Amino acid sequence: MSDSYIDDRVGDLIAPDESAAPPERLDLLVVSRMVARGARVLDVGCGDGALLKLLRDERAVDARGIELSQRGVNDCVKNGLSVIQGDADTDLIDYPDNAFDYVILSQTLQATREPRKVLENMLRIGRRAIVSFPNFGHWRVRLQLLFFGRMPRTDTLTYAWYETPNIHLCTIRDFVSLLDEVGARIERGVALTRYGKPVRVRAPWWAWNLFGAQAVFLLERKSARSHR
Repeated sequence: MSDSYIDDRVGDLIAPDESAAPPERLDLLVVSRMVARGARVLDVGCGDGALLKLLRDERAVDARGIELSQRGVNDCVKNGLSVIQGDADTDLIDYPDNAFDYVILSQTLQATREPRKVLENMLRIGRRAIVSFPNFGHWRVRLQLLFFGRMPRTDTLTYAWYETPNIHLCTIRDFVSLLDEVGARIERGVALTRYGKPVRVRAPWWAWNLFGAQAVFLLERKSARSHR
């Protein structure tokens, strides 16, 4: 059974008006659309600053970043971005409550040592949190494990098992369950197929978990809504 055959069979779960040829790191565009113009933003694990630059140029945000690698910090500074070197697992605790409108963790959650702690700190220091991650429950991942018995490599999981920084891979359902534990509410969510098409919002969770190659969630504390 070919990949194209399976993709064709799930067409009714996929939004029809999206391009089948997404740009590199499409999740960055999805994230940027979730951020209000002029907001205060902290990008955790910002890498080379691609998202920060997009938010600064397109959304006119007050953009700050924290990045573990010195190379990433240097790349950001070269582009005029305000980024410091730091570790998401240990340094977020130093930020005060509600210091930012949005705290973003883009394709980095699975590389943290304590994902729950990181998420709790994000929700504490930001009025909202945005998290994107590769979905380990995607059908391609399942088939590679089932038929080949090897650690999967996909468009969103590109590393070999012996060199990957990803130490806490999860599925969309795993992440949603964690949100209940940390007291977070989903304000918006998008699951993207391998072609960059969004799985229909009204599709059941099993469909998101099976056909979403990656996911992006806009979150807020449940307590924040009760105080409005």
